[in-house]
Amino acid sequence: MAGWFGALSKTRSILRTVFSGSTDVEDLDAEELEEILLRSDVPARLTMEIVDELESGSRRTTRKERLRNLLVDALGESRTFSWPTDKKPYVVMLLGVNGSGKTTTSAKLARLAKNNGLKPMLCGSDTFRAAGSSQLKLWSEKVGCDFVGGEMGHDAAGVAFNAVHTAMEKQCDVVLVDTAGRMHTKTPLMDELPKMCRAMNKRLEGAPHDVWMVLDASLGQNAIIQAKQFNSVVPLTGIVVTKLDGSSKAGFLFSVKSELNVPILFSGLGEGEDDLVPFDSGEFIGALLGEE
Repeated sequence: MAGWFGALSKTRSILRTVFSGSTDVEDLDAEELEEILLRSDVPARLTMEIVDELESGSRRTTRKERLRNLLVDALGESRTFSWPTDKKPYVVMLLGVNGSGKTTTSAKLARLAKNNGLKPMLCGSDTFRAAGSSQLKLWSEKVGCDFVGGEMGHDAAGVAFNAVHTAMEKQCDVVLVDTAGRMHTKTPLMDELPKMCRAMNKRLEGAPHDVWMVLDASLGQNAIIQAKQFNSVVPLTGIVVTKLDGSSKAGFLFSVKSELNVPILFSGLGEGEDDLVPFDSGEFIGALLGEE
């Protein structure tokens, strides 16, 4: 299983000048510090606040300690996720653009649910592409869970409705609805998402209980732009971040709190089947600071 320290090596390589414990803050002028933080996609407003604080704040603590405090405050505490037991089935709809890792994330979440003693179901509602749900069906066989999918051209809302109905009949605990990857600029595809929500709610009041968006960390701040568009169509309740191990822009996660105010629930730290882990803000910041 991958760890936080290894996964954030690319972002940390950009920040190592700032976070080196052997150098005083005075050795970096404000412009140099600002450039380094912005290159790792730390939001511009937060960057300005950090630079101002380090320029004017107390010198009685080390730069590393002061940066840690500032970053912890900016990111906030992690929200500990636990699979609900008062909703059966508990329905989660996963959104994201093409290539974000949404389908693989759905399968990894199903594995996590099963490892917690639950009976998950995967729903492949990608009906835009030929064999759009075939990858998820293969994952369901690998995980060992039920699967409901739709053929190309079928109504995605109908597939989602059928998945919830089937899950209720089979007494599944969790339904993970993998939607088709879609660009946030394509209005007809975006308009389908509320329709899917209405269909699931028609079969099970309150479904989907959560709507999570899968963000590709390699996109940095562009991922936030995408998330804002999705959030305006279907309100998001959680974020899953993938590909942190391949990104030098992990600083964009600070924008999730400041611009979306949606909790980061899980993080992908590698390509392995068990490399999707609960997001831990303390470990994230510690890895940025070089604390193995």
